[in-house]
Amino acid sequence: MSLILTACGDGGVSVPGDTTYKVSFISTWSSTTHPDNFPASPHYSGLIGATHNKNIIFWQEGEPASPGIEHMAETGGKSLLIGEIETGITAGNADKLISLGGLSTSPDSFSFNLEVNESHPYLTIVTMLAPSPDWFAGVSSFKLREGGDWLGSKTIPLFAYDAGSDDGTDYTSANADSDPKQAISKISNSPFFVDGEIKQIGTLVIQRQ
Repeated sequence: MSLILTACGDGGVSVPGDTTYKVSFISTWSSTTHPDNFPASPHYSGLIGATHNKNIIFWQEGEPASPGIEHMAETGGKSLLIGEIETGITAGNADKLISLGGLSTSPDSFSFNLEVNESHPYLTIVTMLAPSPDWFAGVSSFKLREGGDWLGSKTIPLFAYDAGSDDGTDYTSANADSDPKQAISKISNSPFFVDGEIKQIGTLVIQRQ
């Protein structure tokens, strides 16, 4: 499992972060928490994301998915989203590219350390739920600074989102491209609506080191 950190700066020199966080991706997604048609081999694609400023948004509920988010959500592929993040880095709006392995099963978890600087205090991370038509989990533009200081710790609930690019309604639905494409939305029906509520699939725990 590798972490790629890429920063803007003269000659591509990596810029040290102002603080460091331990980020833990904890998946609780299982046949117990989400019993409706639960797949035989639940797993997640490689984690992909960035630290950035407020001038760039890589994905947002209620907005159409970018080509990079669509590709990630449908296939687990990172290449298009990496290109979008690298464009943000070149423009000075993103600082570090985060690229890690995924989880080969669920429930499971892993952690990594992430340096963040004051000029790019936002965190975006996504990963595909697999198998699925175009479903993913993650956080969008989560700000690590509050009141002029770094957050000490935060636990963020993770939910399943639909990228709006495939009409499949089940984990193993056949490919059915949405026409027209829909906006990104939190999945509020089966298999993630359980016992009268939308069940989270895990948490992202952020702890300042």
